[in-house]
Amino acid sequence: MRYRLLGPSGLRVSELCLGTMTFGEDWGWGADKATSQQIFSRFAEAGGNFIDTSNNYTNGTSERYVGECIAAERDRYVVATKYTLRLDSSNPADINNGGNSRKSMLRSVENSLRRLNTDYVDLLYLHMWDFTTPLVEVMQAANQLIAAGKVLYFAFSDTPAWVVSHALGLAEAHGWARPVALQLPYSLRSRDVERAEIPMANTHQLAVLAWGVLGGGVLTGKYSQPDDRPRRESDVAAPDIALGEAVMAIARASGRSPAQVAINWVRQQPGNIIPILGCRSLAQLDDNLGCLDVVLSPDHLDQLGAIAPFTLGFPYRFLHSAHVRKLIFGETFALLDR
Repeated sequence: MRYRLLGPSGLRVSELCLGTMTFGEDWGWGADKATSQQIFSRFAEAGGNFIDTSNNYTNGTSERYVGECIAAERDRYVVATKYTLRLDSSNPADINNGGNSRKSMLRSVENSLRRLNTDYVDLLYLHMWDFTTPLVEVMQAANQLIAAGKVLYFAFSDTPAWVVSHALGLAEAHGWARPVALQLPYSLRSRDVERAEIPMANTHQLAVLAWGVLGGGVLTGKYSQPDDRPRRESDVAAPDIALGEAVMAIARASGRSPAQVAINWVRQQPGNIIPILGCRSLAQLDDNLGCLDVVLSPDHLDQLGAIAPFTLGFPYRFLHSAHVRKLIFGETFALLDR
């Protein structure tokens, strides 16, 4: 395992992050406690120090398991958790139980600290943008927690690019701690974030934490052949099936597993991208960790990109067109070092 800085911060994190949404059986498809601890230990043995959880994962069980796993060497690990979502067991009549508000953030963090059995969280994500809370309230509350030492860094997950850009502007204007990362779904199957979120993150040097890198199992062939593993989707479209089969073909040609090919397609995209590994068994984790020994060739990257057709849409496709470039640059575009 190698390490990188988490966005514009000085925090050093492993090049892969361990996602723990699978820690706990509360939702019917996760790993039991013993298996979760084995997965954590194997990841740590491989040099991993970056752990991702959330206040609502498996109704809080994930945070409790993570807390037990890190207890012996708390300061060695970079633990990220999230606030916004309500627990399944929460009072449905409590209108302020979830959301992005200061009240929701402070209550969620206090509960996460108890479940994790720690004094601080290394990284707190706003989990999902709620389109109702003033962004200045979010940033003020996050900086309140940072000043209190309960949170060290703040970031966004599943949030539009324009919101994160606004947050960066507020941080600069007020002298607040700036967001350091953006977590989002990114895979060969899901490339929407290439339109705005990833370019924004790269421009502002934010780390990109990619979840869903295996496309819900589509990219590993789960839906291309008989498979008794639990499935989250009952109807997968033919183009997605074809995409999974293409990944498997490249995997066979390169002597690697489909998961390693899919993960490395994400790892080899431009920017500071850190895949999040979600595993229910040691075998899955070992397979995923094998991506560290893989480098996809330019030909394979081109083949995969062609298999997963993607258009940037307006305005990017328009502004990058040869016609518009000629209107702006004439014949000089090729002379410009960008």
